[in-house]
Amino acid sequence: MDISDIDCINAYLGGDRDALAPLVEKYKRPLYSFILKMTEGREDADEIFQETWFRALKNIQKFKHKNFLNWLFRIAHNLVIDRARRSKKNVSLQSGIGGDEDGNATLEDHLAAPGITPAEETGGTMLGSQIEEAVATLSPEQKEVFMLRMYGNVSFKEIARLQKCSINTCLARMQYALGKLRSILKDEYEELQEAIS
Repeated sequence: MDISDIDCINAYLGGDRDALAPLVEKYKRPLYSFILKMTEGREDADEIFQETWFRALKNIQKFKHKNFLNWLFRIAHNLVIDRARRSKKNVSLQSGIGGDEDGNATLEDHLAAPGITPAEETGGTMLGSQIEEAVATLSPEQKEVFMLRMYGNVSFKEIARLQKCSINTCLARMQYALGKLRSILKDEYEELQEAIS
């Protein structure tokens, strides 16, 4: 039986220092993926991921018992914005970081894909790279709406609150993001439709 987020938090607040371990395990992949895609490099992502959990632990008594992952996304969002204001460097997921035999590993290569077979991963690598490149062309606000909605399944109401804008603005950003992605990926979409028809 799965223990609820609230039960873990209450146990932690009651003195059980290991009670949040299931939450860290449960949310580390979506949270880290969001941070990695919103930051300018793996080093930033690691630091922001750790700082997000540090701030969550420090302020756990302020959690309002709604959606713990959304709360983590909000903390991470604020940290990403703060980091972006301080730093103007630009590193993409396709930037080389070395580390493989040829020294050509990219940040994207370090994202695990559990549940996908090697054959499926190989077949989807090219399309995945094209999607990543297309997403990278979005404005920061559009990219964040897209990432939170598509990867975090965060409601538009919550995204609007995170971005401190109206729901209509949030929806418009998503609409613009989807329109731009549709335009950029038009040929790939048509090829995919032909392949599955």
